[in-house]
Amino acid sequence: MNQFQTLKSDLTQSRIIDIDSPAIDNGEIAVRIESYAFTANNVTYGVAGDTIGYWKFFPAGLDENNEWGCIPMWGFAEITHSKIKGLNLGERIFGYFPAADSLILSPIKISDQSFSDGKEHRKELPPVYNNYVRLAGDQNYDSAMDEVRALLFPLHITAFCLCDSLAEDSYLGASQIIIVSASSKTAIGLGQGLADTDNPPKIVGLTSAGNAKFVESLGCYDEVISYDELSNVDYSAASVMVDMAGNREILGTLHGELGDNMLKCLTVGMTHWDNETTAEDALGQAMLRDRTEFFFAPAHIQKRIGDWGHDGYAEKTNSFMTARALQSKDWMQVKEISGLENFTSTYEDVVAGKINPNEGIIVNLKK
Repeated sequence: MNQFQTLKSDLTQSRIIDIDSPAIDNGEIAVRIESYAFTANNVTYGVAGDTIGYWKFFPAGLDENNEWGCIPMWGFAEITHSKIKGLNLGERIFGYFPAADSLILSPIKISDQSFSDGKEHRKELPPVYNNYVRLAGDQNYDSAMDEVRALLFPLHITAFCLCDSLAEDSYLGASQIIIVSASSKTAIGLGQGLADTDNPPKIVGLTSAGNAKFVESLGCYDEVISYDELSNVDYSAASVMVDMAGNREILGTLHGELGDNMLKCLTVGMTHWDNETTAEDALGQAMLRDRTEFFFAPAHIQKRIGDWGHDGYAEKTNSFMTARALQSKDWMQVKEISGLENFTSTYEDVVAGKINPNEGIIVNLKK
């Protein structure tokens, strides 16, 4: 089994390790990973690997000193071996996988539509990440949408949760929603979702000068402002910020200028993972940390499943996801990479922030 691993202390360092595939036990299945999507969101998984537990999902092989980790990816796999009744060879599933060519799972809570992985090391992790969709039992499954599903499902579920949470809180009385890193796929889903609601606050997208025209072309932001023109932000307006990047210089500037007009800052992504703030950093000091919180979508998902039930939750999210998937045809181009070896250079580019915003990366492991 080949496994792509990242050095936990330095995300720029990676390696591909060949590990002996263990035999499966009773109650287990082995799957061959067909493909997975890779986005800036996966960089966030690496940044938050220890604090939120993303390193725990797929322990790295040949790692005696616990230095290496497997960043989780969303993708598709096929069952190649099974020692559990009802899960047959050749069946395809969608869910959370390592960047590797195979994985062993211990299915529990099996239904015609899905199952969960019951591995001991995953029991305390968020249930949404342990769930696998059985594509044969998905009435709405369309194989032509596989790439869009892998690329946008995890990101736009977060976008849905953000839209829903903000609406539930009546936008905290804000007159504008400022979305930082407006070219990111999660931000696009959020912007489009907000634009589809009745009477949302003004939607302001902040992005780099190079991405400004692309962000404007999306049509979901009421105003697009580049990072080098932050003086154009209306700092007199009551604002909620949604941050997808974690760039402390930009956040410090916005927090400092908004002051009491910043009602809340929701931090979603941390793609600028190497942008550290020291105690002496004046811009970092300007961040209003008592009004800043990390938005953890799995917690909101569990809340809404409790409120609406599984069917109600599925109905609302499917509607949101279908709309976003249709819109993605207007702006997203899929770039396919073949094999883990060819993935390495792309991984390095994304970690370095070299991301084409209208590009969706799919790594195909089929041989």
